[in-house]
Amino acid sequence: MDHAISDPKAIRSLSRAFRHLGWSGFWSQIVIGALPIALMIYLFVFAASPTGPRAGFALVEYLTIAGLLVLAFTTYWSYRYTRLARRLNDPDRRPTFPVLIRAAWVGITASTMGIVFSLLVMLIEVAHLLFYFLKAPQGGVPVIQTTSAESASWVSAVDMLSLLALIFSLLAELIVLVFSLWLLFRSTLAAERAGEAVDEMLTPALEGDPN
Repeated sequence: MDHAISDPKAIRSLSRAFRHLGWSGFWSQIVIGALPIALMIYLFVFAASPTGPRAGFALVEYLTIAGLLVLAFTTYWSYRYTRLARRLNDPDRRPTFPVLIRAAWVGITASTMGIVFSLLVMLIEVAHLLFYFLKAPQGGVPVIQTTSAESASWVSAVDMLSLLALIFSLLAELIVLVFSLWLLFRSTLAAERAGEAVDEMLTPALEGDPN
C-alpha cells in the first residue's frame, strides 16, 4: 500500500470523489457553520451577561468554543480534500494511498471530536434547563420564576439560540464524518485492489524463478 497510484481508472475515480465530496463538505460547512457562528455572535453581543440558567458554566463555554474551532478545522480539511484531488491528477505530485487514507482518518477524527463536544454541551444545557423546569410549578410553563432576589432564575430565547447553534454545528460535523468515511472506504478499497494487481503481476515471475 506504500506504492504510488498508477491505475488511470483508480486515479480518475479517487480524484472525482475527493473533489466532489471536498467541495460539498466545504460549502455545506460554510453555509451551515455560519448559522451557529451568527447565533453565537448575537448571543454574546445582545446577551453579553447572561444571568439565566446558563450563567456560571465555564465548561459549557469552553466546549462550545472548542466545537467551533473544530468546525473551522474540518472546513479547512474539506478544502484540503479538493487539493488532494488536484494532486491526484499531477503525476509529479500524486499522493500515495497511505496519504489519502491518513487524510480521511484526520477528517473522521476531527469531525468525531466536534460531534462529541456538541453532544456534551447539549447534554449539559438540556439537563440544566430540565432542572429549572422541574423547580417550576408543574401546572404550566412560567417564563419567569422568582422565589427570592438571590434565587431568581428564568429561561429565555437565549437558551434556545444556544441549543439551535449546537444543533447546526452537530449537523455540519455529521456531514464531514459521512464524507470522510466514504473517502476512507474508497481509498482503502482502491489500495487493496492495487495490491492485488501487483501480486498478480509478481506471482508468475516468482513461480518461474528456480530459487
